[in-house]
Amino acid sequence: MEPSSPHTIPVFATLASPYDSSTQINGFRKPISLWPGMYHSPVTIALWETRSRTFERLLDPPKDAPPQSELLVRTPSQSRTSILYSFSSDYILREQYRDPWNEVRIGKLLEDLDALAGTISVKHCSDEDSTTRPLLLVTASVDKIVLKKPISVDIDLKIVGTVIWVGSSSMEIQLEVIQLSGEESNATNSVALTANFIFVARDSKTHKAALVNRLSPETDREKLLFKEAEARSKLRKRKSVGERKETDDGIAKRLNELLAEGRIFSDMPALADRNSILLRDTRLENSLICQPQQRNIHGRIFGGFLLHRAFELAFSTAYAFAGLVPCFLEVDHVDFLRPVDVGDFLRFKSCVLYTEQEKPDGPLINVEVVAHVTRPELRSSEVSNTFYFTFTVRPEAKALEDGFRIRNVVPATEEEARRILERMDAETLQL
Repeated sequence: MEPSSPHTIPVFATLASPYDSSTQINGFRKPISLWPGMYHSPVTIALWETRSRTFERLLDPPKDAPPQSELLVRTPSQSRTSILYSFSSDYILREQYRDPWNEVRIGKLLEDLDALAGTISVKHCSDEDSTTRPLLLVTASVDKIVLKKPISVDIDLKIVGTVIWVGSSSMEIQLEVIQLSGEESNATNSVALTANFIFVARDSKTHKAALVNRLSPETDREKLLFKEAEARSKLRKRKSVGERKETDDGIAKRLNELLAEGRIFSDMPALADRNSILLRDTRLENSLICQPQQRNIHGRIFGGFLLHRAFELAFSTAYAFAGLVPCFLEVDHVDFLRPVDVGDFLRFKSCVLYTEQEKPDGPLINVEVVAHVTRPELRSSEVSNTFYFTFTVRPEAKALEDGFRIRNVVPATEEEARRILERMDAETLQL
């Protein structure tokens, strides 16, 4: 990402220190009551305070206001925004983000990435005209989130993001999590995580697709990012119309190969491979009622909250499967298929889809999480989100287990086998 100097938003702890006798709120902070009943975190509050005028307009849009009449041309630098976590000096903030291994909690970081991406999308689409109605901007998908190195909770952290591509009613936002350790001075080596979010615009009155401001990349780097994002957009469109390069015979052969071991588990369980396990035996599940405190500025459940909950279940699934503490590597893909509302009964169901044993850096565990909005009174259940995560095992945990090896996962049904093949093929297309 271009090393320009965006305005940096400082992040502060949202909890009072038990050791601080003062009742005064830091001058840079405002009460959490600014978002009464809404989802909040240190980052969402910091973004609120910085862009309060824009967000107030979103919360209370002008009645019967016309849509934006003319599209503007923006540059990537105009939407570029960064946030700073002062972990080295803010003890309370550090404790809010600390995990058991003295690293940053990935689930909370995923929440913050979604919140920042949303702010950047608002910044790009704003026409700065208080008489027009603002667009409804929602997360459509997460293209990829890749962890490049562990993120310490004792060292200051910065997230920098900008719009890198726009279509007619969609845009891609790229975020980089940057952490410089003492021995690092190279900006490239300091990037600890990269993420790409896809947002779509809807008219806040008609809820139909709405055009977004154009993007004019200026530097060679910005032009390259635009070109790469354009290629990803075309790939997504090809996948959405079901483009298939493989013959039915080829698919049938691969399905049979996957199902061969599963049939032995079903028909001759005593002779089944002890280094394999049925996909259904790796499943975990949890449920929740979506509360008003988890909603975003549009009144729907905050996408980052869903991403956090899915990650926690995926991590637990990988932990129970491997028998060792897992190490997060990447979010492979997330689809936000339908909005989740306050009061919805949400069920998260996870499983290990497949494993990859022969990797030089350690075995890979590919976990699928599917979120269902369930309505018992209507006897209905719809998929709202699908999440795909990749984990390995922590090197220090693996070192304690001599001869450690994870099991192969095998499907017992054709539906399970097809899900595995679809995910494997999607991963191959992304390479």
